[in-house]
Amino acid sequence: MRIALVTETYVPEINGVAKTLERIVNELTARGHEMHIIRPRQKNESAENSASLTTVRGLAIPGYSGLQFGLPAGRLLSKLWKQKTPDIIYVATEGPLGGSAINTANKLTIPVVSGFHTNFHMYSKHYRLGWFEKLIFLYLKSLHNRTRCTLTPSPEIVAALKQRGINNAELFSRGVDTETYNPCHRQQALREQWNIPADAPLALHVGRVAAEKNIDLVIASYHAMQQAQPQLRLMMVGDGPLLDKLKRRHPDIIFTGPKVGLELSQHYASADIFLFASESETFGNVILEAMSSGLAVVAYNYAAANMHIKNQLNGLVVEPGKPDEFCNTAINLVKQAETMDAIRKQARATVKRLDWTHVIDHFEKVLVRYVKSKPCGRRESEQAVSADGSA
Repeated sequence: MRIALVTETYVPEINGVAKTLERIVNELTARGHEMHIIRPRQKNESAENSASLTTVRGLAIPGYSGLQFGLPAGRLLSKLWKQKTPDIIYVATEGPLGGSAINTANKLTIPVVSGFHTNFHMYSKHYRLGWFEKLIFLYLKSLHNRTRCTLTPSPEIVAALKQRGINNAELFSRGVDTETYNPCHRQQALREQWNIPADAPLALHVGRVAAEKNIDLVIASYHAMQQAQPQLRLMMVGDGPLLDKLKRRHPDIIFTGPKVGLELSQHYASADIFLFASESETFGNVILEAMSSGLAVVAYNYAAANMHIKNQLNGLVVEPGKPDEFCNTAINLVKQAETMDAIRKQARATVKRLDWTHVIDHFEKVLVRYVKSKPCGRRESEQAVSADGSA
């Protein structure tokens, strides 16, 4: 198939959506599909229009000066897709670029599938814009209902979207690379660099250092855990608008900034406990990465944690909205070294079956389904799809 991917974020940007999309593109390309990525160009990046990538104008995202959101590009997209028409379009993000892509695809009668990767409407309450949440969701609802289906990574988000009027929501889960995220990457030299004794536990948080990640609860839990285990340290991997302020306030915390590739794998594996207090995830890829790295995860019981953690067996979960219980659960974990070790082993065993190949199989089948159902009359010489779904 000839597939166009429209997204506001992509590698080398560091976030769960960008990493997931890179995995999709690499796997589909390896299977012989022709991928064309359309994304905003980042600061100081020159324009590009090649067979595999087109960049469009963007503006800085408030609070994330290093990232851009794409401006509407309907005229450019129309020209691109008339010259070389995709079999199907996947719009992964719902910014102005994504909205213009859906409008253009529908005008050209090209099948379009959308992704619901991020609970943007929930972020507003963390930035004193709670009144804006309903308006944001109305926009999201209008956008997604103009696509063939809306893919989102957890059953509860599928149910929630349908309940709120996004009627075409379907499950598209996530996998984890168990070789990349592996306990074998543990580095005693790194722990020594951080002045952590070999027998002392290290807690970890990986993600944006931002209000929507509930960072304050992570830090409060860490300080409470130290009362039970004074040698405990906390490491926070990631960048974000709160980073500089938290560095000044908490000199005892190890702030590494963003890490990728082998360095990220080593930071995961060199820790023991993963504290993840966010209540705004659609999935939470970092939970699977932590489990695959052999960490004992403490998280709220929804999305990835609800799908893959069995409480007290391969991780610890707390019902959302109970910060005191989250904190107490973390304290109890650090008091029980044998329990922690057993949970870490079971966590690794659990995710070994969560291979990305099966996840991409499902995504590919969804695209084929809607390519086969597209209306006739559009580039008839190119658009015929054989009975087995190949282009």
